[in-house]
Order: sequence, then C-alpha cells, then structure tokens
Amino acid sequence: MNSIYDAIIVGGGVIGGSIAFQLAKRGKKVLLLEKDRLASKASSAAAGMLGAQAELDADNPLFTLASRSRGMFPALAEELKDISGIDIELVNKGMFKVALSSDQVAELKNMIRVQQGAGLEAEWLSTAEIRKTEPLLSDEIKGAMFIPNDGQVSATRLSLAFTESAAALGVDIKEFVHVSDLVTENGCVTGVVTDIGGFSSENVIVAGGAWSAFLLEKSGIRLDSYPVKGECFSVLTDRPLLEKTIFSHGCYLVPKVGGRIIVGATVKAYTFDQKVSLNGISTLIERATQLLPAIKGTELEKTWAGIRPQTGDGLPYFGEHPACKGLFIATGHYRNGILLSPITGVLIADILERKANPEWSPFRLDRSIQPLFS
Repeated sequence: MNSIYDAIIVGGGVIGGSIAFQLAKRGKKVLLLEKDRLASKASSAAAGMLGAQAELDADNPLFTLASRSRGMFPALAEELKDISGIDIELVNKGMFKVALSSDQVAELKNMIRVQQGAGLEAEWLSTAEIRKTEPLLSDEIKGAMFIPNDGQVSATRLSLAFTESAAALGVDIKEFVHVSDLVTENGCVTGVVTDIGGFSSENVIVAGGAWSAFLLEKSGIRLDSYPVKGECFSVLTDRPLLEKTIFSHGCYLVPKVGGRIIVGATVKAYTFDQKVSLNGISTLIERATQLLPAIKGTELEKTWAGIRPQTGDGLPYFGEHPACKGLFIATGHYRNGILLSPITGVLIADILERKANPEWSPFRLDRSIQPLFS
C-alpha cells in the first residue's frame, strides 16, 4: 500500500469535489481518485440550475436540505473564487416555472400556496406580467410561478472550483486512476485497490455518481439505484432572448454567459449509453420552440448526454455503510447534484467526524441496502 490518508474519495465530480473541499478545510489529509478527467461525467453535463423550489415538493424530505444548500451558494461562490480564481457564474435572477395548460395552472397555484405557507418566496404571474421581463416567450404560456431565489451556476466551473480549491488546500488529486476494489478487514475498510497500486485509509467515500454501483457491488453491496440518461443541447444567440431560467414539464431553458442557452433534458432510465439520439434532440427542439419561438433562429452549438444517479425512492444516499465501518457513500442525487453539492460536502464531513444530525435520517443507507452475498 502507498501513503496513508485520513480519507480517500472515489469520484472527481461535483460531489466528490465538494467533499474533498470540506474535508481539506477541516485539516484532513485527503486523496481524490477519478477514473477519467475531473468533472467529465454528469457534473459537466448538467445545466447548473439551483431549482430547490421548482424541482421539489415542500413535503419532500429533500426540500429543506435543498433549500439550505441553495442558500450556501453566494458565500461559497466568493470563497471558491478567492481560493481557486474560478468564477462559478452564479446568477440570482430567479426562475419561471411556466404553465401550458389549465391543469398546470392549478398545480402551480397550489404549489405557491404550500410554499408561501412554509415561509418561502413564490408568486403567480399572469402571461402579461411575465412578458414585462420575458417578451419573447410563447403565447401558449398561461402564466408562471415566479421563484426569485432559484438561480443557476456553471456546472463545470463549480465542479472544477471545488477540486482546484481542494488541491490548493492540500488534497492529493489523481485523474485517470481506476479504483477496482475496496480493501476490508474484520468489517472495516482499510483502503482501495487501483490500477496504479493500493492506497490506505480507514475512511473511503464512494461518490462516483451512477458508476458508484459497480464498485459497491464488487464489495457485496447493492443500493436501490439506477442510471438515468439525459440529453441536452445548447444554442448561441446574437442577442439576448431570455433573462431568467424557464422551467416547464419536460423542458428547461437556461440562459448562460456569452449568449448561450442550454436546453434539456430527456429522460431514459436504466442505461449508461451516452450517445445522443436524433429523436431525443428533436423532442427537445419541439418543446423549446413551444416555450420560446425565437429559438428557431439560433445557432446550434452542441449536443451531449449525461448519466444521472437515481434511487428507488428518489432520495440520495448519505452515510456510513452499517456493515462496513469507514465506508461512506454519497450518491443518488439525480437531477439535483449541482444544487445539493455544497450541503453534501458538509454532511459527509460531519458524518465522518461522527457529528450526529437528525437531518440525515431520510437519506441513511440502511433504508434499502441489499447484500449480494453473505
């Protein structure tokens, strides 16, 4: 075995990077291992929405955690830029969750009532009111829920800011290193096996997104999780078409720095196939045009697909494996990995330091763990 670390993190995306950053801030000696380039999978495929109120129901156990994580971004953006020099391009202009039918109008108005009852900011705007800030939106839109505190960031920049900041604080980062197995002894983790040798630690954190399952299953652990493919495309505009993020059933439009708009995302479960399909992109173009007709005249920049980790009950896994001391898992964030990355780093660092918190309970591993063999 090589050097002994306080913690080894498997996965160099936004979740692994956030955990590495938080542990480094607490003075831990950390090794982060990534089988490809940093932020090369779901983290770079994401649109970067911070849609705590747009994406989640107020009675979802994840809602409070997501709202707290969203609130961490302003201070985090400054901290990461001070350390790494990377601007994560945080935009706090709010989000429109739009209705295209009378049923959706009723659904959104009810959502607003619930969220206002919980003390959150949200309001209903008519089509005429929406057009004051977004005059190019379609006549088909029947109104929208305006969420002033749901923002966005550059997903890739956030991921790299975490890892660059972690490295600046002393984290040892190795790219293109494949972790083939976990090393355990007497029910405790003692390190990992890789294609460049072994590394020792009494704390191993698996944060490899949808690919976490492969490593865990080799160690006899099966989580109730599965991959979900999402296709996206981006366009370039010669003039601003949108100010705020537009979120609807089956499509979102996220205006970025430099006149880009990201459009997403399709949903196809149980596949690791990252090829972009003509059918998927055609569907997105149709949905985007329904929301913003002017997008038809833009320049197609690129298309891509990412694989997101989903779980059977829709909640991520945070915590220590109940049958293997020192093995920690952080996966299953699905569409909310970017949004949840700040709070996930803090939670995993707290769990590793044995700091109890009742907020972890809905996300504990033993709610659905299945042994593959005894």
